[in-house]
Amino acid sequence: MTDDLPSTRPSPKPAHRVDRVVVLPGGQPKGAEEDGRAPGALRSILQSPSYQEADQDEGFLQSEATRGIRLQLDFLKTETLLREHQIAHTIVVFGSTRICEPQAARRAVASIADALALNPDDGGLQRRLKTARSLAAKTKYYRIAREFGRIVGAASEKTIGGRLMIMTGGGPGIMEAANRGAHDVGAQSIGLNITLSKEQAPNPYVTPELCFRFHYFAMRKLHLLMRARALVAFPGGFGTMDELFEVLSLAQTQKIAPVPVVLVGESYWRGAFDPDFLVDEGVIDPEDRDLFWFSESAEEAWQGILRWYETAGRPLLPIGDDASRGRPIGQEVES
Repeated sequence: MTDDLPSTRPSPKPAHRVDRVVVLPGGQPKGAEEDGRAPGALRSILQSPSYQEADQDEGFLQSEATRGIRLQLDFLKTETLLREHQIAHTIVVFGSTRICEPQAARRAVASIADALALNPDDGGLQRRLKTARSLAAKTKYYRIAREFGRIVGAASEKTIGGRLMIMTGGGPGIMEAANRGAHDVGAQSIGLNITLSKEQAPNPYVTPELCFRFHYFAMRKLHLLMRARALVAFPGGFGTMDELFEVLSLAQTQKIAPVPVVLVGESYWRGAFDPDFLVDEGVIDPEDRDLFWFSESAEEAWQGILRWYETAGRPLLPIGDDASRGRPIGQEVES
């Protein structure tokens, strides 16, 4: 019967998380009264990099041995934040960092022309003026990229299966224009910057909490493709070519599911590379030529992407909503 009586023993109290009644051995360092050399020796130990906790030791974290961990962190930070913002789809826009808005291009031409007028025999200035004029002729692509950013921004919250956003490399030129277009209509957009030897500042139109900086190109490229529902490539140089041909190679080898690839500016792209020549030479198949198409305007690029997904039986938008309907896009976008 006594087994049924309630216990009169006190319940144990939980231990304090930090404080103790009796300090553990080692809580008090060895004093000079026991060994005069002990305090100096202890300081040397505490100041040694080996005594730092691993995640606080910058030298260790930047060492050859921890490259694999840095790769993981380079991937994980961006992935965590993109998930937190519930971003399901992106349309990646790439193009030259040197193609700027018309006013800036005209100023550059005028400045070089003035300098050349004072030094008409300067071969370097002559070459610079030719280049500046060539870039000024391409400022229409800044406008088109900005228009495209507006269209995608307007569709951001309408897409089937989650939010759709413009994603760029975060830099100036064409990438700035696409981020700026989304910004024009109050939409968020993403920029994936890369650490370079000469620091590249992000363009000011990327959404601050969605502007990331990578150490490794590989991790940046991975994030550019993970959520990509299309790649829209404007005239550009090595970086643009790198992204374009990587996507085409991955689609050709079926390492990724095919996505729409739109090359804006047929005359530029046919001058940069000749896909029909590659087919004729037998180094790619005719079906590989169909992995991309050309476009001359923002609206044409967008409608082509929508048709691609409708044909695939996976529409991006609810039937009857093309996002740009009722939003006429003029020949100039006001600043």
